[in-house]
Amino acid sequence: MVITQKRSINTPESERWNTLLDGLSVERLTNCFLDRVLQLEDYRDGTLPASEIRRTAAASFEALIESLRSGQDSPELVAARQDIALEVGVSRARAGLPVESLMTAIRQDFTVLWSELTALAGSSDAELMVHRAETVWEVVDSYAAQTQATYMRERQRMAQEASSLRQGHVAALFGTAVPPPEILSRIAEGLGVAAGATLVVAATTTENTPALHLVVAAAARRGTDLFTHPMPDGLTAFWAADDRPGSPRQEATAQVRSLRCGLVEQVPGLAGVRTAAQTARTLASLAGEQDSGALTMSNAWARLARLRLAETGAPVVPDVDSALASCGPAERARLSEAVRSYLASGSVARSAEELFCHRNTLMNRLHRFEQLTGIDVTVPQQAARLVVAWS
Repeated sequence: MVITQKRSINTPESERWNTLLDGLSVERLTNCFLDRVLQLEDYRDGTLPASEIRRTAAASFEALIESLRSGQDSPELVAARQDIALEVGVSRARAGLPVESLMTAIRQDFTVLWSELTALAGSSDAELMVHRAETVWEVVDSYAAQTQATYMRERQRMAQEASSLRQGHVAALFGTAVPPPEILSRIAEGLGVAAGATLVVAATTTENTPALHLVVAAAARRGTDLFTHPMPDGLTAFWAADDRPGSPRQEATAQVRSLRCGLVEQVPGLAGVRTAAQTARTLASLAGEQDSGALTMSNAWARLARLRLAETGAPVVPDVDSALASCGPAERARLSEAVRSYLASGSVARSAEELFCHRNTLMNRLHRFEQLTGIDVTVPQQAARLVVAWS
């Protein structure tokens, strides 16, 4: 931004203005600036060395003073301010200085400059100072805007670098093999997670991925990152377990439990992420419209077993439906009801109570089921096969 001065050069007013500018001491301006800025907490904590603050402050005051001289603010002076703005913006961004603190410090340039100019001016300079006040503010504000823009671009670049590096670490966990211990240590450091931390791994299919994205975004809003790895058929996410009530990760885990996804908890460290993710993705693929929450090894082991057995081509049990076809609809319903209840509890007494019938009646139905299908559900091995078949 080029600032056009309000008074032409070679006039008594411009000569007086330049005389006032000549009276400014860059060293004094810099000292006054440091006295003010080092009162700010983010500058006082030593993140930036005082010598660095002094050096850039002196350079900026020199450029600002030259830019304030009467006449047109030349492209060369604009370029000089841009160079300083670039250096200040990048260095403060890399130092992790908050942008609010940076802008507060830069705007001290105006306060310090104006205070020194008014101290040099006499009573006869009142009109001159009124005429020049806006120009001083415009020049300083232009420099501040350039610095802020540079700072924001650098922060964005840093975020992209961090995201790219982090995604590289995450992708390494999902490779063809578990990374060796030394690589896992570097990944753990890069992700800010202990290599042996207990983790939670969740996976969704494509149609259920938006819900998982919302959980990830909610955690990010609270300052906690859940690590994600996109797949052609969905999304996998993992994070360190945290049982503290109300913590972002604890709430994320609770929210994921209510999603239609595959979920593996208590994963032992980063070395276990790859295998846990494979299990979670398989569980996610088994989720159906009837499911209102996450599928886990605890509640979906039978479905998973059925899938694996089906891949072999061998039947898990004889065709139960065909075996029950010889019964009438009413008897078939009673037998299925009795067997499902017994499989759920393993207790004749509890099932009889649930179905409002005598224990002997329940046992008779179980025996009748065995006669028709050849499956004795009171024998754990045979019952397990039926649980898998009916899952």
